[in-house]
Amino acid sequence: MTPSTAKTPRADLLILGKRLRFFRVNAGLTLEQLGERLDVAASQLSLIENGRREPKLSLIQNIAHELGIELAELLSSAPPDKRSALEIELDQAQHNPAYASLGLPVIRGAKSLPDDALESLVGLHREIERRERAAIATPEEARRANTESRMQMRERDNYLPDIEDIAEEMLKKANHTTGALTHRTVAIMAEQLGFTLIYVDDLPHSTRSVTDLKNGRIYLPPASIPGGHGLRSLALQAMAHAVLGHDKPASYTEFLQQRLEINYFAAACLIPQGRAVEFLGQAKKDRNLAIEDFRDAFGVTHESAAQRFTNLATAHLDLTVHFMRVNDDGSLMRGYENDGVPLPTDASGTIEGQVVCKRWGARTAFDRTNRTSEFYQYTDTPAGTFWCTVQTGSTETEGFSISFGVPFDDAKWFRGRDTSHRTVSLCPDPSCCRRPAQDLTERWADQAWPSARMHAHVLSPLPQGSFPGVDDTEVYEFLSRHAE
Repeated sequence: MTPSTAKTPRADLLILGKRLRFFRVNAGLTLEQLGERLDVAASQLSLIENGRREPKLSLIQNIAHELGIELAELLSSAPPDKRSALEIELDQAQHNPAYASLGLPVIRGAKSLPDDALESLVGLHREIERRERAAIATPEEARRANTESRMQMRERDNYLPDIEDIAEEMLKKANHTTGALTHRTVAIMAEQLGFTLIYVDDLPHSTRSVTDLKNGRIYLPPASIPGGHGLRSLALQAMAHAVLGHDKPASYTEFLQQRLEINYFAAACLIPQGRAVEFLGQAKKDRNLAIEDFRDAFGVTHESAAQRFTNLATAHLDLTVHFMRVNDDGSLMRGYENDGVPLPTDASGTIEGQVVCKRWGARTAFDRTNRTSEFYQYTDTPAGTFWCTVQTGSTETEGFSISFGVPFDDAKWFRGRDTSHRTVSLCPDPSCCRRPAQDLTERWADQAWPSARMHAHVLSPLPQGSFPGVDDTEVYEFLSRHAE
C-alpha cells in the first residue's frame, strides 16, 4: 500500500464506487439501465460511483443482486483494476494537505485522461509525499516529538498494560516460564511469527537490524557480540513491529511512538511482568529493593533493569520514580520522572541534551575512584529531597551514568538508604553550579579562549528515507545480496 492510498472513509467510498462501475460495465449496463432496474435515478448512482455519496446497505444488496455478484465481492476493499487504483490514489493525493498548500488545481482521473498521464501524475504525487516525509525528521521535529512522547508516558506512569499482556502471551506460547530469556527461546518466538533470525556482519551502517518481510528473515549483528544482551533485545524489537501491527510510519511522531512500543515490548519479554512484580514486591517487603539485584535476576543490562523498573514501579509498587542516562560531560541523553524531580529542560520542555546539575548523583558518581559498585546519594533540591542509586559505565568514546531515584520518603524501601552522601542543588539557579566563582571570573574572564569540542550529535544529519535515519539504498542493496 502506498502512503497516499492509506485507508480513509473517502477512500472506502471511492473503492466502492470504482467496483460498482467496474461490475456495471462488465454486465453491459448503462447508469440509466441499472437505475431503471433498481428504481433509482441514474444521477444518484453516478454520485455513488464517483465516491460522493454513501449508499444504504439495502441499496448495495439490490445492486449486487442485479449485477449477479456476491455482496462481499462488491464490498471488497481492493480496487477492481490498476486504472481504478491509480484514480483513487490520485484523488487521495490531491486531498493531502501537502498538495493543498501548493494552491494548484485538482485534476480528476476522468476516462478522458490517458493512462500514461495518470501514471505520471500519481508518480509526481508520490515524490512530493516522499520528500515531505523525508523532511519531517529535522532536529526540531525530533525534539518536539520526543517531548510529547515523554509527557504522554508520564501521564501513563510509563506503563503500557496492553503490551504487557501481549508479551506475556507470546512467552507463554514459547513455553518460557523461569530464568533469563535465552537466545533459543527468542528464536522460537520468531519462528512462531514466521521469521528466521540470521546473524550477518554486513548490516547497513544506518540500521540496527533489517527485516525481510518477503522471505521471513530478520538480519541481526554477529552472534559473537560479548554477552549478547543486546542481540535478544534487537531481535525482539524487530519482531515487535509484526506483533504490534505497525505500518510504515507516516510521520516522525509515529516513528518515535513505534520505537517506544517495540522497546517496551522487548523489555516486557526480557523481564516479564508477572515474575518481575513478584520479585520486586518481595524485595520491597524486605526493604531491600536494588537495581543491581533486579538486573542480575533477569540477565539484562543495568540500564535495561532501571528503565524496566520505571514501567512497573508506579502501577504495581505504588512508587513514583525518576530515571536518567547522563554522559560524562553532564548532558542528559534519556530521562523519565513522575516523582517531581526537576529535570533540566529548555524553553520548549525538551530534556535531551540539557546539562544536569553537577551536584546530582548522576554526575558526582563520576568523581569516585571505585566505580564497580552502585553509588547512593541524597540531593536536596528546590522541589524537595530525592534519593538515587547510580551506576557508571563507558562506551568506546565516552563515559555515562545510569541513575534511578525516588523521593526522600520512599528511600526506606531501597538498599543504600543509609548513605551519608548528601548534596544541595539550587539549579536552575545559575549560582548553583553554572556561574564561576567571582574571583575566578575576575581573573580569567578576559584571558581565556578555549576551543570547544563539537558534540557529534550537533552535526549528525538525519538521512532521508522511508524510515528516519535509514539509508534506503543501503538497505535494499543489503536485502538483494542476501536474497540471492
